[in-house]
Amino acid sequence: MSDHVLITGGAGFIGSHLADELLAAGYRVRVLDNLCEQIHPDRRPPSYLDPQVELQIGDVRDEQAVVRALQGIDAVFHFAAKVGVGQSMYQIRDYVDVNENGTAVLLQALTEHPVKRLIVASSMSIYGEGLYLDPDGSLVEEKSRELEQLQQSVWELSDERGRRLRPIPTPENKRPALSSIYALNKYVQERQCLMVGQAYGIPTVALRFFNVYGTRQALSNPYTGVLAIFASRLLNDKPPRIFEDGLQLRDFVHVSDVAAACRLALEAGDSGGQVYNIGSGTRTTVREVALRLAAVMGKEQIAPEITRRFRMGDIRHCFADILLAQEVLGYRPRIRFENGLAELTEWLEGQIAVDRVEMAGYELASRGLTV
Repeated sequence: MSDHVLITGGAGFIGSHLADELLAAGYRVRVLDNLCEQIHPDRRPPSYLDPQVELQIGDVRDEQAVVRALQGIDAVFHFAAKVGVGQSMYQIRDYVDVNENGTAVLLQALTEHPVKRLIVASSMSIYGEGLYLDPDGSLVEEKSRELEQLQQSVWELSDERGRRLRPIPTPENKRPALSSIYALNKYVQERQCLMVGQAYGIPTVALRFFNVYGTRQALSNPYTGVLAIFASRLLNDKPPRIFEDGLQLRDFVHVSDVAAACRLALEAGDSGGQVYNIGSGTRTTVREVALRLAAVMGKEQIAPEITRRFRMGDIRHCFADILLAQEVLGYRPRIRFENGLAELTEWLEGQIAVDRVEMAGYELASRGLTV
Protein backbone atom coordinates (compact mmCIF):
# COMPACT_ATOMS: atom_id res chain seq x y z
CA MET A 1 0.00 0.00 0.00
CA SER A 2 1.29 3.51 -0.84
CA ASP A 3 2.48 5.88 1.87
CA HIS A 4 -0.08 8.11 3.50
CA VAL A 5 1.03 11.77 3.61
CA LEU A 6 -0.32 14.66 5.69
CA ILE A 7 -0.04 18.25 4.46
CA THR A 8 -0.79 20.89 7.09
CA GLY A 9 -2.12 23.98 5.34
CA GLY A 10 -2.70 21.80 2.29
CA ALA A 11 -5.82 23.60 1.05
CA GLY A 12 -3.74 26.67 0.22
CA PHE A 13 -1.74 27.71 -2.81
CA ILE A 14 1.41 25.59 -2.60
CA GLY A 15 -0.10 22.82 -0.50
CA SER A 16 -2.85 22.05 -2.99
CA HIS A 17 -0.37 21.82 -5.85
CA LEU A 18 1.73 19.48 -3.73
CA ALA A 19 -1.36 17.35 -3.10
CA ASP A 20 -1.81 17.02 -6.88
CA GLU A 21 1.85 16.09 -7.29
CA LEU A 22 1.67 13.41 -4.61
CA LEU A 23 -1.61 11.94 -5.84
CA ALA A 24 -0.18 11.65 -9.35
CA ALA A 25 2.80 9.76 -7.87
CA GLY A 26 0.53 7.25 -6.13
CA TYR A 27 0.50 8.61 -2.56
CA ARG A 28 -2.58 8.90 -0.40
CA VAL A 29 -3.05 12.47 0.82
CA ARG A 30 -4.68 13.96 3.89
CA VAL A 31 -4.89 17.71 4.49
CA LEU A 32 -5.29 19.56 7.78
CA ASP A 33 -6.37 23.16 7.15
CA ASN A 34 -8.35 25.73 9.12
CA LEU A 35 -9.54 27.47 5.91
CA CYS A 36 -8.26 30.85 7.14
CA GLU A 37 -10.52 33.67 5.96
CA GLN A 38 -7.65 35.70 4.52
CA ILE A 39 -6.91 32.84 2.10
CA HIS A 40 -10.41 31.32 1.83
CA PRO A 41 -12.85 34.26 2.19
CA ASP A 42 -15.94 32.04 2.26
CA ARG A 43 -14.30 29.57 4.70
CA ARG A 44 -15.29 26.72 2.38
CA PRO A 45 -13.05 24.02 0.87
CA PRO A 46 -11.65 25.38 -2.41
CA SER A 47 -12.99 23.92 -5.65
CA TYR A 48 -9.45 23.25 -6.88
CA LEU A 49 -8.73 20.75 -4.09
CA ASP A 50 -8.70 17.27 -5.62
CA PRO A 51 -11.66 15.14 -4.41
CA GLN A 52 -9.20 12.32 -3.65
CA VAL A 53 -7.73 14.47 -0.87
CA GLU A 54 -9.06 13.71 2.59
CA LEU A 55 -9.66 17.15 4.07
CA GLN A 56 -9.80 17.52 7.84
CA ILE A 57 -10.80 21.02 8.87
CA GLY A 58 -8.84 22.03 11.95
CA ASP A 59 -6.15 24.31 13.31
CA VAL A 60 -2.53 23.25 13.69
CA ARG A 61 -2.60 24.87 17.14
CA ASP A 62 -5.32 22.44 18.24
CA GLU A 63 -3.62 19.42 19.78
CA GLN A 64 -6.62 17.13 19.30
CA ALA A 65 -7.00 18.10 15.64
CA VAL A 66 -3.30 17.46 15.03
CA VAL A 67 -3.30 14.06 16.76
CA ARG A 68 -6.37 13.06 14.79
CA ALA A 69 -4.76 14.15 11.52
CA LEU A 70 -1.61 12.13 12.27
CA GLN A 71 -3.42 8.80 12.64
CA GLY A 72 -2.04 6.33 10.08
CA ILE A 73 0.29 8.93 8.54
CA ASP A 74 3.74 7.99 7.20
CA ALA A 75 5.13 11.45 6.34
CA VAL A 76 4.27 15.09 7.07
CA PHE A 77 4.63 18.27 5.06
CA HIS A 78 4.26 21.21 7.44
CA PHE A 79 2.95 24.15 5.39
CA ALA A 80 0.43 25.69 7.80
CA ALA A 81 1.56 29.26 8.45
CA LYS A 82 0.65 32.90 8.33
CA VAL A 83 2.55 34.41 5.41
CA GLY A 84 3.62 37.99 4.78
CA VAL A 85 6.59 40.10 5.79
CA GLY A 86 4.69 43.37 6.13
CA GLN A 87 1.72 41.99 8.03
CA SER A 88 4.01 40.12 10.41
CA MET A 89 5.38 43.43 11.64
CA TYR A 90 2.05 44.49 13.15
CA GLN A 91 0.26 41.17 13.78
CA ILE A 92 3.17 39.99 15.86
CA ARG A 93 1.31 37.84 18.38
CA ASP A 94 -0.75 36.10 15.68
CA TYR A 95 2.31 35.30 13.57
CA VAL A 96 4.24 33.89 16.50
CA ASP A 97 1.20 31.94 17.69
CA VAL A 98 0.43 30.28 14.35
CA ASN A 99 3.92 29.84 12.97
CA GLU A 100 5.95 28.98 16.06
CA ASN A 101 3.41 27.67 18.55
CA GLY A 102 1.55 25.77 15.83
CA THR A 103 4.80 24.07 14.86
CA ALA A 104 5.44 23.23 18.50
CA VAL A 105 2.02 21.55 18.79
CA LEU A 106 2.73 19.45 15.69
CA LEU A 107 6.18 18.44 16.92
CA GLN A 108 4.84 17.54 20.36
CA ALA A 109 2.35 15.23 18.67
CA LEU A 110 5.09 13.72 16.49
CA THR A 111 7.03 12.67 19.59
CA GLU A 112 4.13 10.31 20.30
CA HIS A 113 3.24 9.52 16.68
CA PRO A 114 6.58 9.47 14.79
CA VAL A 115 6.66 9.40 11.01
CA LYS A 116 9.15 8.33 8.36
CA ARG A 117 9.88 11.88 7.23
CA LEU A 118 9.05 15.52 8.03
CA ILE A 119 9.39 18.33 5.49
CA VAL A 120 8.86 21.92 6.62
CA ALA A 121 8.20 24.87 4.32
CA SER A 122 10.71 27.61 5.05
CA SER A 123 11.50 30.87 3.26
CA MET A 124 14.22 32.87 1.58
CA SER A 125 13.27 35.69 3.97
CA ILE A 126 15.59 34.03 6.49
CA TYR A 127 18.60 35.33 4.56
CA GLY A 128 17.66 38.99 4.79
CA GLU A 129 19.92 40.49 2.16
CA GLY A 130 21.35 37.92 -0.21
CA LEU A 131 25.04 37.24 -0.71
CA TYR A 132 27.25 39.96 -2.23
CA LEU A 133 30.75 40.47 -3.56
CA ASP A 134 32.76 43.62 -2.95
CA PRO A 135 34.87 45.14 -5.77
CA ASP A 136 37.88 43.13 -4.54
CA GLY A 137 35.96 39.86 -4.98
CA SER A 138 35.47 39.16 -1.27
CA LEU A 139 32.16 37.73 -0.02
CA VAL A 140 29.91 40.05 1.98
CA GLU A 141 27.06 38.41 3.88
CA GLU A 142 26.37 40.54 6.93
CA LYS A 143 25.44 43.82 5.32
CA SER A 144 22.15 45.67 5.56
CA ARG A 145 20.84 49.08 4.61
CA GLU A 146 20.65 51.91 7.11
CA LEU A 147 17.45 53.88 7.63
CA GLU A 148 19.22 57.14 6.77
CA GLN A 149 20.30 55.90 3.33
CA LEU A 150 16.81 54.58 2.57
CA GLN A 151 15.31 57.94 3.50
CA GLN A 152 17.65 59.45 0.90
CA SER A 153 16.51 56.90 -1.73
CA VAL A 154 19.93 55.24 -1.79
CA TRP A 155 18.75 51.72 -2.48
CA GLU A 156 21.89 49.73 -3.30
CA LEU A 157 24.33 48.35 -0.75
CA SER A 158 27.89 49.67 -0.50
CA ASP A 159 30.93 48.77 1.54
CA GLU A 160 32.58 51.01 4.16
CA ARG A 161 34.49 52.82 1.40
CA GLY A 162 31.30 53.63 -0.49
CA ARG A 163 31.92 51.07 -3.21
CA ARG A 164 28.81 49.36 -4.58
CA LEU A 165 28.40 45.66 -3.77
CA ARG A 166 27.42 43.14 -6.44
CA PRO A 167 24.66 40.61 -5.61
CA ILE A 168 25.38 36.96 -6.38
CA PRO A 169 23.30 33.76 -5.89
CA THR A 170 22.65 33.03 -2.22
CA PRO A 171 23.56 29.53 -0.95
CA GLU A 172 22.15 27.75 2.09
CA ASN A 173 25.27 28.36 4.18
CA LYS A 174 24.80 32.13 4.22
CA ARG A 175 24.22 33.21 7.80
CA PRO A 176 20.63 34.24 8.60
CA ALA A 177 19.82 37.95 8.85
CA LEU A 178 16.32 38.12 10.25
CA SER A 179 14.72 41.41 9.27
CA SER A 180 11.03 40.70 9.99
CA ILE A 181 8.88 38.74 12.43
CA TYR A 182 7.95 36.41 9.55
CA ALA A 183 11.62 35.72 8.82
CA LEU A 184 12.19 35.00 12.50
CA ASN A 185 9.16 32.68 12.54
CA LYS A 186 10.49 30.71 9.59
CA TYR A 187 13.92 30.36 11.12
CA VAL A 188 12.40 29.15 14.38
CA GLN A 189 10.22 26.67 12.47
CA GLU A 190 13.30 25.29 10.72
CA ARG A 191 15.29 24.91 13.91
CA GLN A 192 12.33 23.40 15.80
CA CYS A 193 11.74 20.76 13.13
CA LEU A 194 15.39 19.88 12.52
CA MET A 195 16.13 19.71 16.24
CA VAL A 196 13.17 17.49 17.13
CA GLY A 197 13.68 15.40 14.01
CA GLN A 198 17.26 14.65 15.04
CA ALA A 199 16.31 13.90 18.63
CA TYR A 200 13.50 11.49 17.72
CA GLY A 201 15.04 9.88 14.65
CA ILE A 202 12.67 11.52 12.15
CA PRO A 203 14.53 12.43 8.93
CA THR A 204 13.68 16.11 8.50
CA VAL A 205 14.14 18.49 5.58
CA ALA A 206 13.61 22.27 5.46
CA LEU A 207 12.89 23.79 2.05
CA ARG A 208 13.56 27.51 1.70
CA PHE A 209 11.11 28.66 -0.96
CA PHE A 210 11.92 31.76 -2.96
CA ASN A 211 9.21 33.82 -4.74
CA VAL A 212 6.63 31.18 -5.65
CA TYR A 213 3.99 32.07 -8.24
CA GLY A 214 1.26 30.30 -10.19
CA THR A 215 -2.43 29.46 -10.21
CA ARG A 216 -4.55 29.33 -7.03
CA GLN A 217 -2.82 32.20 -5.24
CA ALA A 218 -5.20 34.19 -3.07
CA LEU A 219 -5.71 37.24 -5.29
CA SER A 220 -7.61 39.20 -2.63
CA ASN A 221 -4.88 38.75 -0.02
CA PRO A 222 -2.65 41.86 -0.17
CA TYR A 223 0.14 40.04 1.71
CA THR A 224 0.53 37.13 -0.70
CA GLY A 225 3.22 36.83 -3.40
CA VAL A 226 4.07 39.92 -5.41
CA LEU A 227 2.87 38.44 -8.71
CA ALA A 228 -0.58 37.77 -7.28
CA ILE A 229 -0.71 41.30 -5.84
CA PHE A 230 0.25 42.76 -9.21
CA ALA A 231 -2.35 40.57 -10.94
CA SER A 232 -5.04 41.75 -8.55
CA ARG A 233 -4.22 45.38 -9.32
CA LEU A 234 -4.21 44.80 -13.08
CA LEU A 235 -7.50 42.87 -12.98
CA ASN A 236 -8.98 45.98 -11.40
CA ASP A 237 -7.32 48.23 -14.03
CA LYS A 238 -5.01 49.76 -11.45
CA PRO A 239 -1.23 50.07 -11.71
CA PRO A 240 0.97 47.61 -9.82
CA ARG A 241 2.52 49.49 -6.93
CA ILE A 242 6.28 48.99 -6.57
CA PHE A 243 8.42 50.04 -3.64
CA GLU A 244 11.85 51.68 -4.04
CA ASP A 245 12.87 51.94 -7.72
CA GLY A 246 11.67 48.54 -8.88
CA LEU A 247 15.16 47.22 -9.61
CA GLN A 248 15.21 44.80 -6.67
CA LEU A 249 16.31 41.35 -7.84
CA ARG A 250 14.25 38.30 -6.92
CA ASP A 251 14.00 34.64 -7.92
CA PHE A 252 10.52 33.68 -9.18
CA VAL A 253 9.84 29.95 -9.18
CA HIS A 254 6.75 28.24 -10.56
CA VAL A 255 4.56 26.41 -8.06
CA SER A 256 4.70 23.15 -10.03
CA ASP A 257 8.50 23.16 -9.72
CA VAL A 258 8.13 23.75 -5.98
CA ALA A 259 5.68 20.83 -5.70
CA ALA A 260 8.12 18.59 -7.57
CA ALA A 261 10.93 19.66 -5.23
CA CYS A 262 8.77 18.75 -2.24
CA ARG A 263 8.13 15.25 -3.59
CA LEU A 264 11.84 14.81 -4.27
CA ALA A 265 12.59 15.83 -0.68
CA LEU A 266 10.16 13.15 0.48
CA GLU A 267 11.76 10.46 -1.69
CA ALA A 268 15.48 11.31 -1.47
CA GLY A 269 16.75 8.86 1.14
CA ASP A 270 19.91 10.73 2.16
CA SER A 271 18.48 14.26 2.30
CA GLY A 272 17.46 14.38 5.97
CA GLY A 273 18.76 16.94 8.44
CA GLN A 274 19.42 19.44 5.66
CA VAL A 275 18.14 22.76 4.35
CA TYR A 276 17.65 23.36 0.62
CA ASN A 277 16.95 26.44 -1.50
CA ILE A 278 14.05 25.96 -3.88
CA GLY A 279 14.06 28.61 -6.57
CA SER A 280 14.43 28.90 -10.33
CA GLY A 281 18.12 29.78 -10.26
CA THR A 282 17.41 32.94 -12.29
CA ARG A 283 17.01 36.58 -11.30
CA THR A 284 14.42 39.14 -12.37
CA THR A 285 13.73 42.71 -11.27
CA VAL A 286 10.39 43.45 -9.65
CA ARG A 287 9.76 46.17 -12.25
CA GLU A 288 10.33 43.70 -15.09
CA VAL A 289 7.86 41.30 -13.51
CA ALA A 290 5.18 44.01 -13.42
CA LEU A 291 5.80 44.99 -17.03
CA ARG A 292 5.83 41.42 -18.33
CA LEU A 293 2.67 40.50 -16.44
CA ALA A 294 0.84 43.55 -17.78
CA ALA A 295 1.94 42.62 -21.31
CA VAL A 296 0.67 39.03 -21.17
CA MET A 297 -2.59 40.22 -19.58
CA GLY A 298 -3.08 42.68 -22.46
CA LYS A 299 -2.81 45.68 -20.13
CA GLU A 300 0.43 47.23 -21.38
CA GLN A 301 -1.17 50.67 -21.08
CA ILE A 302 -1.16 50.37 -17.28
CA ALA A 303 2.34 51.36 -16.26
CA PRO A 304 3.55 50.32 -12.80
CA GLU A 305 3.62 52.97 -10.11
CA ILE A 306 7.17 53.34 -8.77
CA THR A 307 6.57 54.71 -5.28
CA ARG A 308 10.21 55.29 -4.23
CA ARG A 309 9.07 54.40 -0.71
CA PHE A 310 10.31 51.47 1.33
CA ARG A 311 8.88 49.03 3.84
CA MET A 312 10.54 48.10 7.09
CA GLY A 313 11.90 44.57 6.79
CA ASP A 314 12.33 44.67 3.01
CA ILE A 315 15.65 43.70 1.45
CA ARG A 316 17.27 44.80 -1.79
CA HIS A 317 18.45 41.66 -3.60
CA CYS A 318 18.14 37.93 -2.97
CA PHE A 319 18.07 35.08 -5.49
CA ALA A 320 18.80 31.41 -5.10
CA ASP A 321 21.82 29.23 -5.50
CA ILE A 322 20.06 25.89 -6.13
CA LEU A 323 23.14 23.71 -6.63
CA LEU A 324 22.62 21.72 -3.41
CA ALA A 325 19.01 20.82 -4.27
CA GLN A 326 20.13 19.83 -7.75
CA GLU A 327 22.92 17.59 -6.48
CA VAL A 328 21.15 15.91 -3.54
CA LEU A 329 17.46 15.98 -4.48
CA GLY A 330 17.81 15.84 -8.25
CA TYR A 331 15.78 19.04 -8.47
CA ARG A 332 15.52 20.61 -11.94
CA PRO A 333 13.25 23.64 -12.47
CA ARG A 334 11.24 23.06 -15.64
CA ILE A 335 8.93 26.04 -16.09
CA ARG A 336 10.36 29.06 -17.89
CA PHE A 337 9.11 32.36 -16.51
CA GLU A 338 7.35 33.39 -19.75
CA ASN A 339 5.48 30.07 -19.83
CA GLY A 340 4.51 30.37 -16.20
CA LEU A 341 3.17 33.88 -16.81
CA ALA A 342 1.12 32.64 -19.77
CA GLU A 343 -0.44 29.88 -17.63
CA LEU A 344 -1.13 32.34 -14.82
CA THR A 345 -2.80 34.77 -17.24
CA GLU A 346 -5.05 32.05 -18.64
CA TRP A 347 -6.15 31.16 -15.12
CA LEU A 348 -6.76 34.81 -14.23
CA GLU A 349 -9.49 35.05 -16.86
CA GLY A 350 -12.73 34.92 -14.98
CA GLN A 351 -11.10 35.29 -11.55
CA ILE A 352 -12.44 37.94 -9.20
CA ALA A 353 -9.88 39.88 -7.19
CA VAL A 354 -10.83 42.32 -4.46
CA ASP A 355 -8.06 44.92 -4.49
CA ARG A 356 -6.98 45.42 -0.89
CA VAL A 357 -3.58 46.94 -1.63
CA GLU A 358 -4.71 50.40 -0.52
CA MET A 359 -5.94 48.97 2.79
CA ALA A 360 -2.66 47.10 3.36
CA GLY A 361 -0.72 50.25 2.52
CA TYR A 362 -2.70 52.20 5.11
CA GLU A 363 -2.11 49.52 7.76
CA LEU A 364 1.64 49.72 7.21
CA ALA A 365 1.86 53.50 6.86
CA SER A 366 -0.27 54.20 9.95
CA ARG A 367 2.27 52.25 12.00
CA GLY A 368 5.30 53.93 10.48
CA LEU A 369 6.31 50.74 8.65
CA THR A 370 6.60 52.47 5.27
CA VAL A 371 8.65 55.60 4.65
